[in-house]
Amino acid sequence: MQAADREIARQTALRARAVADFAASCPASADRQPGQPGAMSAERRAARPDVLADVSEWAAQELVVGLSISTQAAESLLVRSLTLVHRLPGTLAALESGELHVGHLWPMLDKVAPIADPTRRAAVERELLEWMSGRVTTPAQLGAKARRLGLARDASDEANRLARALRRRGVSIRPDQQEGMALLEVLLTVPEAQALLDALGRCADTLDEPGDDRTRGQKMADCLLDLALRPDEHELSPVQAQLTVVAGVRSMLGGDAPAEIGGEPVPAQMVRALARALGLLPEPDPADLDAGTPAGTARGAVAPYVLDESSVESWPEAVRAADERWWAEVEARALRGEWGGEDDPPADDQAHWWASEPGFEPWDDEREWSPSAEDRSSPDGPPAAGPGSSPESFPWKRAHRALEDAGAALLGLDRALGSARRAVHDAGRADALDERAWEESAAGRVSTARSDLEALAAASRPMREALAALLDASGGGSLVDRPRIAVVDELTGALLALTDSTDLRRRVAAGSGLAPPAPSAGYRPGRALDRFVRARDRRCRFPGCRRRVPLGGELDHDRPYPQGPTSAENLTGYCTGHHRGKHQAPGWRHVLAPDGTLTVTTPSGLVASTTPPPY
Repeated sequence: MQAADREIARQTALRARAVADFAASCPASADRQPGQPGAMSAERRAARPDVLADVSEWAAQELVVGLSISTQAAESLLVRSLTLVHRLPGTLAALESGELHVGHLWPMLDKVAPIADPTRRAAVERELLEWMSGRVTTPAQLGAKARRLGLARDASDEANRLARALRRRGVSIRPDQQEGMALLEVLLTVPEAQALLDALGRCADTLDEPGDDRTRGQKMADCLLDLALRPDEHELSPVQAQLTVVAGVRSMLGGDAPAEIGGEPVPAQMVRALARALGLLPEPDPADLDAGTPAGTARGAVAPYVLDESSVESWPEAVRAADERWWAEVEARALRGEWGGEDDPPADDQAHWWASEPGFEPWDDEREWSPSAEDRSSPDGPPAAGPGSSPESFPWKRAHRALEDAGAALLGLDRALGSARRAVHDAGRADALDERAWEESAAGRVSTARSDLEALAAASRPMREALAALLDASGGGSLVDRPRIAVVDELTGALLALTDSTDLRRRVAAGSGLAPPAPSAGYRPGRALDRFVRARDRRCRFPGCRRRVPLGGELDHDRPYPQGPTSAENLTGYCTGHHRGKHQAPGWRHVLAPDGTLTVTTPSGLVASTTPPPY
């Protein structure tokens, strides 16, 4: 099975390279150009993915004929293949060697390929491939890791993409495969979706009538219908949704470090907005968070700028290369006589004869045409005009007009391209100014800090006071529990201790260090130990599983109690299904090392290891 998967991956990579080679043989310069009859509309041209900018619009139709697929599938295949070849070469090579399988492509294409900066994109791709090496990694796990790295390395672009995505929030419906059923889809932000799911689950858990054989999911669906359609008739008890938010010092101080809400990575801006909505953080003071940034702008926004009519040499190298490539193709096609529309003149010797004559002059529409006796009698010249002939009946006349039309079209294209060049240059310059101003601000210094302590030192006093107030916030009100401080190893991301502001001050005053909670005396872990293990593991530790460790139960003793202690070193967080499998699946072995590494051996001898997810 593994060998078959590797061969499928290799052939998928070969197909991507073949499609890219085919696309290169179908240049967009061969299509009708803007301004010509039958050319692609400006709206459709703008809607095409960037990787198809140099590809003929008719290439997809040829793939339809060659591969017996739909037009939509052909266009998707073109985009995927060109993206892999030109934007994700490392992923394509790993696919070709069998290190990845086809399912791994989607998170790479969806999360890594859109990163605009090629240096950042290559760095994220390289780090992901290194992280995957030697471990069981499902596409869902790869997607989550890619989101975290993308948020950390490309915060500005991620913020822009999030702003665009927020405009797509809404509700839609589509038919299910089963007749009579439909899927109601709700697109929300992560905190909204997690809170709605948790609230519906809590409502469903209150329905415990005897004889009710509905599943929890069915109860949640019925609760949603009752709450939305029968708000005055249902007898559901009010519930409070519970969200677990994990955010670092740099995230809360205004930096770019991503955070987690309900176990899903989110941009730092989103978690700060949630904290402000709950009254845990004050509204930001522009003087504190955006010092040095032009008024009214934030990172990722375009700062005001003055148009700069600079030379071609000042353009970015990629823009300059694309421009030169485009003009070279247009010029080559024009020289071959391939430019023009449906009214192109035939490329015959007669037109070339007239165009090459020393006395050739542009035709004047106001002048009456009458061939001279020399023209009529020339043995090498065009045939003499016969009865009923006119200037329009001579190919050289049509050729001249076509050349004039082509020249006008080229002039229009040149002007449009010049405007596009200036816009690209100005946008790049504005982005650079915005980035420089942000780097010099307090939030920028926090983001670039090498450690949390350095970030605290870089933050302004009001920012540090706001963070201290958040850590001092007590349970109750909008909070289920007190905010906890996760002390993390800066290099590995491993959780070292979990405490709160009161306990931290007490330990500092007593001169005691921070460490995991002490072992509990009985079978069940004490509150502090239970909280620490769940915060350390967060998700089921079985290889490939991303289910959350339930809020109650499912902490397993690696060495059964009482032979093994109830301690952080002997406890593992599982989901319900994999906890059952650990004890009931025949032939499986689970071994927990003191450093938290869990090694699972299957009945067929496959071995996989996991470690607690880093912070």
